[in-house]
Amino acid sequence: MGSGFYIILLAQFLSALADNALLFAAIALLKSIAAPPEYVPFLQQFFVLSYIFLAPFVGAFSDSLPKGRVMFISNIIKLLGCLIMLMGVNPLLAYALVGLGAAAYSPAKYGILTECLPPGKLVVANSWMEALTVIAIIFGAVLGGWLLKPDLALYAHFNAFTQTWAPHPLLNAPRFAILIILTLYIGAAVANLYIPRVMPDHDTPRKNPWFLLKDFWQSFLQLWRDPLGQVSLAVTTIFWGVGSSLRLIVLVWATLQLHFTLEQATQLTAVSALGIALGSIAAAKWVRLESAIKVLPVGIAMGFAILGMLVVHDWAIAVVLLIAAGAMAGFFVVPMNALLQHRGHQMMGAGHSIAVQNFNENISIIALLGVYASVIHIDSPLRQIFQDMGIEHLRGQALLPSEAAFYTSVVLLALFISSLMYWLYRRYRHVEYVD
Repeated sequence: MGSGFYIILLAQFLSALADNALLFAAIALLKSIAAPPEYVPFLQQFFVLSYIFLAPFVGAFSDSLPKGRVMFISNIIKLLGCLIMLMGVNPLLAYALVGLGAAAYSPAKYGILTECLPPGKLVVANSWMEALTVIAIIFGAVLGGWLLKPDLALYAHFNAFTQTWAPHPLLNAPRFAILIILTLYIGAAVANLYIPRVMPDHDTPRKNPWFLLKDFWQSFLQLWRDPLGQVSLAVTTIFWGVGSSLRLIVLVWATLQLHFTLEQATQLTAVSALGIALGSIAAAKWVRLESAIKVLPVGIAMGFAILGMLVVHDWAIAVVLLIAAGAMAGFFVVPMNALLQHRGHQMMGAGHSIAVQNFNENISIIALLGVYASVIHIDSPLRQIFQDMGIEHLRGQALLPSEAAFYTSVVLLALFISSLMYWLYRRYRHVEYVD
């Protein structure tokens, strides 16, 4: 690994740290302007939709320029989204602009690995990338919460400094947090300038939107028709859909069965992120790219680990369970991610393949969150079904609101991932690796 690889990691860490801290600052800003409560989940939807609707274009954009320049431009777009949020533009629209930058950034940050490194180092490189991204998720939440403290000394010094020419505070706590986060995007953009310049090897011949749509559709079909592309794309798509729902289910589990406050429950979700980082490191050490499909049985085991949430009521055991489930997830998804990048780079260019990957993953996120929302909506009928089955008699107490939906969601999610991983392994275990 040369110095250029570590510059890529630094740029990715700063950008991901800013992304995750900005989410909490944006939520606090919505509350400070008395926005409707439903605007909070809308933030994530506005962010994710950019990945879906811009998928046909960001891959071609990523493959048309050196990846370091694409990452720089993408971080500038994020910076602009952060800046207009600071200036008073609707946080939803501003966060959508940040999502646009993130959608353009993603194909480049993974695609550059295939251009700078040989296939044999892709699993290790992806493990570093995933581990640092997870660390950024954890510390982004911590940083966002810390910056939003109204008694923060740094905020007090800022107000004292600005009061020399302004009688009233220039920025409230959420906007001050956004100002600090803005400097992280600047740092990421500066780091992008030092990424080694590698010319693209799969440039798109034409740039008009209709051609790009057809080009994306051809890449979509090409990747899904390739056996190695099918299995790796299916696994990463399932992983992110399941992960988005599981994060919300963990919050319910922590409040219902572990009796945590919402703040403690949020911290518990960081434990699974730690497990993913450990699993990523283990994959880098023990899994070779050509044997990536052999890790799919770990995905089957992950489904059974999720079922453990039904019977765990002790926080210490819950921590162990979440670390184990997270480690399994990291161990099987990192090799699949590397395999998908390698195969996509061979067939169409890394930018195109990762754009297809992002499109599928975010469709999966929206779909599985929709299923989870539907289960929550029918909690009362589910509770009646559980009563008829004698569940309350076995427990010795009545079911709480949302408890029947929690049980149903856990079982459905566990069966979904275990059965699909089993089917994928049975179908693709004999597929030969293509170098």
